[in-house]
Amino acid sequence: AVDLAVLLAFWFAGGFAWLDVWARGFGFGPVPTGMIYIGALALLKGIISQPFDIYSTFVIEARFGFNKTTWRTYVVDRMKALLLGVLLGGPLLAVILLFFEHAGVNAWWCCWLATVIFMLTVQYVAPTWIMPLFNRFDPLPEGELREAVIRYAREINFALDNIFVMDGSKRSTRANAYFTGFGRRRRIVLFDTLIEQHSTDALVAVLAHEMGHYKQNHIVKMLVIGIAQAGVMFYILSWFISFPGLFDAFYVPQVSVYAGLIFFGMLFSPINSLLGIAVNALSRRHEFSADRFAVATAPQGRALAEALKKLSVDNLSNLQPHPFYVFLNYSHPPVLERVEAIENPNVA
Repeated sequence: AVDLAVLLAFWFAGGFAWLDVWARGFGFGPVPTGMIYIGALALLKGIISQPFDIYSTFVIEARFGFNKTTWRTYVVDRMKALLLGVLLGGPLLAVILLFFEHAGVNAWWCCWLATVIFMLTVQYVAPTWIMPLFNRFDPLPEGELREAVIRYAREINFALDNIFVMDGSKRSTRANAYFTGFGRRRRIVLFDTLIEQHSTDALVAVLAHEMGHYKQNHIVKMLVIGIAQAGVMFYILSWFISFPGLFDAFYVPQVSVYAGLIFFGMLFSPINSLLGIAVNALSRRHEFSADRFAVATAPQGRALAEALKKLSVDNLSNLQPHPFYVFLNYSHPPVLERVEAIENPNVA
């Protein structure tokens, strides 16, 4: 609500036009001017949202016993995220601006191709280059859990290079597990808090769920959908980016690619939200499917239900969210629905 109020105030006060004049005042070409313009807006948005993020982390999360983040960790995290945004997002933004300035009718698919290359590259290098900047990842030590996981992976013919334990307890008591990367850099990650709170059978079942996503190509499917969405967005953008009426609506007299990107992004946001509802629905189906895979293949697959119950208690999850809210926002089914489907598969 605050973000919306600030946006409307900035809009109707002529802030976009003022910022355009300020960015042009440096006397650079359209690409660096666009990077200054968009960078300034991103910085402004970050400054506005920062107090709410701090309150969420150090007041709300702490009130319920979740937060373990120190101020030093918080500040260092934000500085690293800002630096990564500049180093990774900056070049991509420059390429997009360059294509729309000089590639004419071919700009949209050139931008799409550049974005796809960027997405795949980040997906590939993130597990080994980016994520370790924020957390420590250690191989799962030798012992009962490691042996059980490796044995299960062999049974389902899952090529497993290594399993990692992440120091999630450095920031929060919340527990989780996830699968990331692809090719030789794919990895399964367990939070240290998850290992501390669950039995070996439950942990193997949780990892079976994560492996189920991979075995059933859920990760590839979601990646393809993301790539397709980007293509549709760039194609529509190519029709509107230099439309004078778009700039008139934001009180900006001079047409520019960089301002057009911002204005289109704001107007496309409701459409993106609608697309997000469909993607979330597919994601919920994937979660049920991965649960079924775990139950069918893990030695104690039904232990997944116990793990979900404990996770919901430890994380203070909402057990009965309104169905319409789930429809709009949830990428995972409510935990009670997942437990019911696991314990009574014939009913589900």
